Amino acid sequence: MFGISEIAIILVVVILLLGAKRLPELARSAGKSARILKAEAKAMKEPKGAEGETGAPRVIRGETVTGHEAGGPGQGAGRPPQGRA
Repeated sequence: MFGISEIAIILVVVILLLGAKRLPELARSAGKSARILKAEAKAMKEPKGAEGETGAPRVIRGETVTGHEAGGPGQGAGRPPQGRA
């Protein structure tokens, strides 16, 4: 497919275009996307009844969802109670 020289040329072009400072961020983002894609593909292969048996939500490592972001019943959970004047 590709030889070592072609891969080296591609890497040099990517470094010149993006800059060396942004490469770790780009690699981290690509890894997170690949992990999410893998988890979703695995979930598609599971039988439909499997998720109802456990009752626990699926967890994808590296993601955090709070009640406010999810739009659930805990939307105001992070706010202090408001007193009446």
